[in-house]
Amino acid sequence: MRLSPMPVLAAAAVLATASVLVAAPADAGARSGRWAAAADAAIHPGTMMYTKGAQCTANFVYTDAAAHVYVGYAAHCAGEGEATDTDGCSTASLPLGTKVTFAEGGSLVDEGTKVGSGRLVYSSWLSMQERKTSDALACAYNDLALVRVRAADVAKVNPSVPVWGGPTGIDTDGTASGDQVYTYGNSSLRAGVSELSPHTGISLGDQVADGGWSHPLYTVTPGIPGDSGSGFLSADGTAIGVLSTLGLAPLPASNNIGDLAKELAWAQRHSGIHGLRLVRGTEPFSGLS
Repeated sequence: MRLSPMPVLAAAAVLATASVLVAAPADAGARSGRWAAAADAAIHPGTMMYTKGAQCTANFVYTDAAAHVYVGYAAHCAGEGEATDTDGCSTASLPLGTKVTFAEGGSLVDEGTKVGSGRLVYSSWLSMQERKTSDALACAYNDLALVRVRAADVAKVNPSVPVWGGPTGIDTDGTASGDQVYTYGNSSLRAGVSELSPHTGISLGDQVADGGWSHPLYTVTPGIPGDSGSGFLSADGTAIGVLSTLGLAPLPASNNIGDLAKELAWAQRHSGIHGLRLVRGTEPFSGLS
């Protein structure tokens, strides 16, 4: 879940495919100078994002038919409910147009150094509420929001996940128990110590009862408040999902990630963003061998 400006103990209880589902290659953007070099990019998967003081982590970079650039995080990062309010069909959310700041080095003391900004242009929560969605699984796990990067800051963006590289595409076949996963969380609770951000873990296997919407997993160090919204990669570097909640039962300290293929397919149908798609990383994926 997002890390709000409230005391840490209050926030620590919970972290918070359609045929058109494609991933845009990054190489064309790199050749044209569209993307910053991965080593120099200020905005990328894993960047801190602040919304009205609440902090989350960027998952992946997206683009559309008009070449606008978006960075994703969890829809609950713009939620106005309590830390335990995770139902996207009933929890209030900040409106589209809300300003979001990209930052680095944030901590409990301050929001670190601002490196760019954008506006909230899509929220699965607002989308489901507008449509009066009653699907309990979608309400629980469809947790993706998109922030359109300010035009002046697009040149600071690179789509590669730090340390791991990728994504190489979108995972569409779920996970099996024991599958290796990779992520890069960036909670301000870590006070900007980047060495603590990359994590590995294993899937606990897809839960049939979740209809493919959620993938529970364990990481070497569990996700914490502020990591919410961060992206998870499979063993071949494909994007599996977005960190949504910290599981308390029946699997204590596990993390639950929403399925990105389903979340992005919903956004493609209901966001009004024409040609929305994930951008592949410019850096090759390099997981643990």
